[in-house]
Amino acid sequence: MKWRNRRKSSNLEDRRGMTTSTAAKGGGIGLIALALIGMYFGIDPRVVMQVGGQLTGGGETTTQRTDYRPTAEQQQLGEFTSVILADSEDAWHAMFKQMGMRYQEPKLVLFTNRVQSACGTAEAAMGPFYCPGDRKVYIDLGFYSDLKRRHNAPGDFAQAYVVAHEVGHHVQNLLGISTKVQNARSRMSQEQGNALSVRLELQADCFAGLWAQHTERAKHVLEQGDIEEALNAASAIGDDRLQKQARGFASPESFTHGSSKQRVKWFKKGLLGGNMNDCDTFS
Repeated sequence: MKWRNRRKSSNLEDRRGMTTSTAAKGGGIGLIALALIGMYFGIDPRVVMQVGGQLTGGGETTTQRTDYRPTAEQQQLGEFTSVILADSEDAWHAMFKQMGMRYQEPKLVLFTNRVQSACGTAEAAMGPFYCPGDRKVYIDLGFYSDLKRRHNAPGDFAQAYVVAHEVGHHVQNLLGISTKVQNARSRMSQEQGNALSVRLELQADCFAGLWAQHTERAKHVLEQGDIEEALNAASAIGDDRLQKQARGFASPESFTHGSSKQRVKWFKKGLLGGNMNDCDTFS
């Protein structure tokens, strides 16, 4: 992907090197442990984060800055992420304008190991996430290494897809889609709620495809193999593949993000269609 020497976003918040610690009251178990257990049983980890303060006893969270000096590679990854965020801003400003609306840009927070958000305390092992409470995307750039080594999904465009997917959740928040889904889930069974969560995630994949299509059309940044990298990443983090890796089998009723096949399908729909109407995963 041609990303060097292009505009960087002013909405990057670099918290790398800052340490976050929570002193739980009453010996509550760690929030990350709760989230990982929840993922195993089909509970969206973001739901755990939103109520995490209560589950861990409402402990006090403190943040301290350390003497952090990024390596050349870490500095480059930060710059790359800033360029991708800028591309998403340009693409969504254009698409919202077509709808007669004004796009409100999110912040993107870079962190290491653990971070405090309006949705609670999260650890890097949970992966990138979007918090609607503060309208920020959070990512530990170590996840890029996980994509390459653990999920066998290397490449800069695979990394860009991850950022674009989380920005897609911000778009859903702006459009009121996330709130409607959350309200509907509160009235459903666990299995029904999971199915609705899958539709939300697949739409974010489709929005990532829209971003790719609009960015390529406006800036001609794609190189040979880029689309394959994104499709490979979408497939690599499908619920079925992740569950089989974790426990040897998959339980479709517990999916919260969609199967590998579904994630690839909806990213391609956004990429090939280029229209918001192509991303209606709820009908």
